[in-house]
Amino acid sequence: MKTTALFVLPWLVSAAFGQNLATSQPTSAKTGAAVTQSSVPAKAAQGETQTPTKAGEQASKSAAQMDPEKEAAIRKLFEISGTQKTMEQVLAGMSANMKPELAKMLPPGEYQGKLIPLFFERFQSKLKIDDLLALTIPVYDKYLSKEDIDGLAQFYQTPLGKKMISVLPQVLIESQTAAMNLGEQIGRQSMLEVLAEHPDLEKAMEEAGARKN
Repeated sequence: MKTTALFVLPWLVSAAFGQNLATSQPTSAKTGAAVTQSSVPAKAAQGETQTPTKAGEQASKSAAQMDPEKEAAIRKLFEISGTQKTMEQVLAGMSANMKPELAKMLPPGEYQGKLIPLFFERFQSKLKIDDLLALTIPVYDKYLSKEDIDGLAQFYQTPLGKKMISVLPQVLIESQTAAMNLGEQIGRQSMLEVLAEHPDLEKAMEEAGARKN
């Protein structure tokens, strides 16, 4: 159940990149230029930014409708299971794994050596673990009873539960990385096959890329 809170981290990182299939590098030289177009939004290049979601305020509204005793039990579960520390470890690990993916998405150049670290520094400064925890509490409240929460708290105090706590961050990081690599391979293969079967679409994509440049 603890993994519900943790899987949000890789998706947040991916969403921050604006990643899509078009970023995968194909083996076809003909379609390479079109398929590897940078997915960084034009607005970002123009210096426009969006106001971050006030996650803490939204979570507070949800918590106000929750049974205080159950909310306290959920927070206690997070404390026992080391959820905050695990989230921090997963975020750090996923950030490290996503840096090469971000490098692929951006136009090549020496500037990447400065831009990418600055991006992750800013991203992690805005992504507050406390906000993620606050967002997760209503989810636990929705799907788990007070008895479920108490049972999980007991489990995480057993030898097996403690072992799960110790290995879960690395399990999640390695699983997400493997899934990401598989998705990239399948995405590249699927795009190339579709373009090979529909030359008109390949031509249209190349023309669109030429107009954009």
